[in-house]
Amino acid sequence: MRWFSSLLTGPLEKGEMAMWRRILDGRLSRAIKTGGFQLVYPDGSTRFYGDNTADTVHVHIKDQMWLRRLVLDPALALGEAYMEGGVKIENDDIFGLLDLIWSDVLSKTSGSSIPTFVRRIGRRIAQFNPAGRAQKNAAHHYDVGNDLYRLFLDEDLQYSCAYFPRPDVSLEEAQSAKKDLIARKLLIEPGHSVLEIGSGWGGLAISLAETTDARVASVTLSKEQLRVARMRASAKGLSGHVQFSLQDYRSVEGGFDRIVSVGMFEHVGVPHFQEYFDQVARLLNEDGVALIHTIGRPNGPGVTDAWTARHIFPGGYIPALSEIMPAIERAGLVLTDLEVLRLHYADTLREWRRRFRANAAKIGRKYDDRFLRMWDYYLSASELSFRHGEHVVFQIQLAKHQDIVPLTRNYLLIDESKQHRHSDHERKYA
Repeated sequence: MRWFSSLLTGPLEKGEMAMWRRILDGRLSRAIKTGGFQLVYPDGSTRFYGDNTADTVHVHIKDQMWLRRLVLDPALALGEAYMEGGVKIENDDIFGLLDLIWSDVLSKTSGSSIPTFVRRIGRRIAQFNPAGRAQKNAAHHYDVGNDLYRLFLDEDLQYSCAYFPRPDVSLEEAQSAKKDLIARKLLIEPGHSVLEIGSGWGGLAISLAETTDARVASVTLSKEQLRVARMRASAKGLSGHVQFSLQDYRSVEGGFDRIVSVGMFEHVGVPHFQEYFDQVARLLNEDGVALIHTIGRPNGPGVTDAWTARHIFPGGYIPALSEIMPAIERAGLVLTDLEVLRLHYADTLREWRRRFRANAAKIGRKYDDRFLRMWDYYLSASELSFRHGEHVVFQIQLAKHQDIVPLTRNYLLIDESKQHRHSDHERKYA
């Protein structure tokens, strides 16, 4: 890829800008048929695309280098151009721009580009995550500062897909409903031993200990999250019921009645899928139940987009069900339930993005404008990946024997009045 990097960043030859402009103009003219997109090129010329049936998105490519990069490697260049100020969008409407060009431009041009082809070939190397590298990757995203997350997450600091039983519930209520749904799927009884792979800031582990009287062991690779999780458990007098450890899941020993993992499997990487489920099977007691909650691809295997891999989740990968199931089967585990949450994460991300933007001034006191634009791009692109059906959430319930969980799904039903009382309880102690 060194030769390609030189092509992206090398000096422009005379007349080269006109070539890149013609290529981009042709792509946009063919792709954008609805909506409105006004683009100012580096030479000051302006071009309109679409049919003006919606609010026009106004974009200015500031210099020739970014024009070339947008043609050659759009999957990486668009996000970086927005971050670096190489592309200016009126009112910073990156969500509007991405929504307009998502299906017709990004999916058709980035998937066929030379850089994407090379990344697809080398994805197993990029996702090779031994313990040391996994911890470094976790720190890249989760140790950027707890104060940042407090400004856009719910009060319990749930950083995963919420569950909206009704469209009018708040983010706090939806996250509480998510935890309640997971607890019911785990069928936890008082005294059960529970392993959580991926602690977050401790909200789920603490809730399980509070509401089920289980003994919870939770492991994480984030030092910042570990510190907060331990403080929260101590403040609630639950240190004897919940133990948080800075530990890789592969080094956990013992046996557990229940195993739960929410939003962590996306960091495992394809080369380690078998290792992961073999470990789950080894740690799960014979009459145990496991619940794996992960973002997934509904349309088959793919490749992590270059911008996300470089700036947000190095080593991460969103798996397809066809990639997960063989590892589960080889581990000797039985699939006892599978639920697909489709637009729940889109609604979660919409609220995160709204809160992030509302708190931009506070965030800007600690982080620079580049960081703000990077996270704005990340939250916008993430929401749209669900809106456009590229991502969903899988909740995968597993056991070692098919008769461990009830034969119908009636145990997942809940009295809505009790759910509201539970939400009140969660808010009181958040």
